[in-house]
Amino acid sequence: MSRRGLLAAPLLASPALLVRPAAAQSPQPATPAPASAPPAGEPLIVRKQVFDAGEYRTRGGGTVPNARIGYQTAGTLNQAGDNAVLITHFFSANSHAFGRYAANGPAGYWDNIIGPGKAIDTNRFFVVSSDTLVNLNLNDATTTSTGPAALDPSTGRPFALNYPVVSMRDFIEVQKRLLDSLGVKRLALAAGPSMGALQAIEWACAYPEMVERVMPAVGTGEFDAFLIGWMELWESPIRMDPNWRNGDYYGQGREPPTRGLAEALKIVTLQARDRGAMAQFGRRPVEGQDPARKITDQFAVERFLDEAATARAKTADANAFIYLTRANQLFLHEYPDTAAALSRSQARWLVLPAPGDRVFPISYNVDLVEALRKAGRPVEMVELQGGLGHLEGVASMNKAEPAIRRFLGT
Repeated sequence: MSRRGLLAAPLLASPALLVRPAAAQSPQPATPAPASAPPAGEPLIVRKQVFDAGEYRTRGGGTVPNARIGYQTAGTLNQAGDNAVLITHFFSANSHAFGRYAANGPAGYWDNIIGPGKAIDTNRFFVVSSDTLVNLNLNDATTTSTGPAALDPSTGRPFALNYPVVSMRDFIEVQKRLLDSLGVKRLALAAGPSMGALQAIEWACAYPEMVERVMPAVGTGEFDAFLIGWMELWESPIRMDPNWRNGDYYGQGREPPTRGLAEALKIVTLQARDRGAMAQFGRRPVEGQDPARKITDQFAVERFLDEAATARAKTADANAFIYLTRANQLFLHEYPDTAAALSRSQARWLVLPAPGDRVFPISYNVDLVEALRKAGRPVEMVELQGGLGHLEGVASMNKAEPAIRRFLGT
């Protein structure tokens, strides 16, 4: 049986953030507003934009009647349309990969490598970063995404679990519509960390003639049974929360499964870090508590995980979390195996693993590099050293700056 057969199992936001039905049922032209290069020493200011993709038929046969994602750009697309870079984001992120929305606002997660004169130089490249469908951050005003919290135009109520299953391939098909609307003909680079790495790899396999280079950071070329099992563990606390109600928690007077979502995010938070990232907490208890005497008292690391996950859960949607884990499980699921998928690629590759990664261990990246070499693809692997584990692929990309510049010929 193909992996598609094995994996294709059946299956808060405020009203202001729910996506309304699109007026048209075909992709709408996007109006790019690339950020211009700022004066030396000043931050790159970018603008969040919205792309209405119209009706979208998923790879699994479902229909999203009003597919919509947010995006941002920087730089200028050349006349040939071939100097574009696509940045695809990680599980809990959105399109804010670079620049700032305001001069005193937070920088995007890869801002240390994207911008004027940086490794991915926006003076040279037209850089696009987009939200995904079923984005986790539907209670965050900087995210635009159609997902289970969006309104179903046929009922006037949120889709909930009636939203169709979407795969990593569906993410890139909607991105393809966005790029087409912007006039992009070829990608000089597709890149991203973690789930973004999976999207970049899926791009190289689905549209090999369009992708010149691929740079997956802290990713994997194979979503095997071990990783599929981890996704099930991630989402289990949500399903066990009585407020989840089999996904039907959007109604007036119903409480969202915030506790279950927080517990799920706690698992993700810890797994995304290595021992070095948690060393600051040591074995010390919360001040004034003694776990050796009282079973409800906590160690400092436990309090950190509780507080971080609870705060994060307030901006996230539990059903979107479950749809995202399924999309990860369906990575490259349309191919018999990784070798068959990668044999389609025509790109050059720079693979950036982290030795302490607990989400996608470095052995998966070694396997990816070996498979690319067997497929005859030019590939280099550069390890992101440090104690942050999986987070090295987000916070420490400047460590790979010399390799990225070589890779892009800058």
